[in-house]
Amino acid sequence: MSRFDKRIAIVTGAASGIGKEIATRFAAEGATPVIADLNLDAAQATADEIKAKGGDAFAVAMNVTDEDQVNKGVADVVAKYGKVDILVSNAGIQIVKPLVDFPFADWKKLLSIHLDGAFLTTRACLKYMYAANYGRVVYMGSVHSKEASKLKAPYVTAKHGLIGLAKVLAKEGAEHNVTANVVCPGFVRTPLVEKQIPEQARELGITEEQVVKTVMLKDTVDGEFTTTDDVADAVLYFAAAKSNVLTGQSLVVSHGWFMQ
Repeated sequence: MSRFDKRIAIVTGAASGIGKEIATRFAAEGATPVIADLNLDAAQATADEIKAKGGDAFAVAMNVTDEDQVNKGVADVVAKYGKVDILVSNAGIQIVKPLVDFPFADWKKLLSIHLDGAFLTTRACLKYMYAANYGRVVYMGSVHSKEASKLKAPYVTAKHGLIGLAKVLAKEGAEHNVTANVVCPGFVRTPLVEKQIPEQARELGITEEQVVKTVMLKDTVDGEFTTTDDVADAVLYFAAAKSNVLTGQSLVVSHGWFMQ
């Protein structure tokens, strides 16, 4: 029997990058991942890939900042499978600019996706988790949940905020057998990070290679990027929790960049 046999796991932002890896790994261990993504075609393509390998998967269109769409997406999952066991709140974007020049609209957009998205998806899943007396919620944080970097004011603010949200859910959810955790990766070579390299090079007036070496990886112990597989390992570890023993905790996955 696999670790996640018959578990239903909603993963937001799962059409690509870290989310896709997490969904694929859940499927490999017996769960049915729900590929919840802004881009339904891409979500369906990921679901089809998982099915082609013999797993089950379900694609839903979900803009995590849209309350009605989130509620409907989760309700559709429960209508199809009868429950939702696991939520991985992973959808996110990045916008880099100095604080002094940061447009308010960009600040609000980033906070909305990371924080409103986490809140709305959590709230939508909780009523079903509480009723079933079982739930595992994992938020995708970042080393920036613990640390700051230049040019990332809303991102750092949002990722710190997820730790607070997880701690509250850990306390409220305990009596319903619902746990909450945050996985905090270092830099992972996803499309999000690939896009940042030239942007930061421009903003900082250095080469792309220097961005990788002297900005992104300078505080790691070995100059290595974290992999999507590394992040998925940590997410699945928390999602498999058998008790409340680790609830409310966050785990940094970063080759030693930020140690606690």
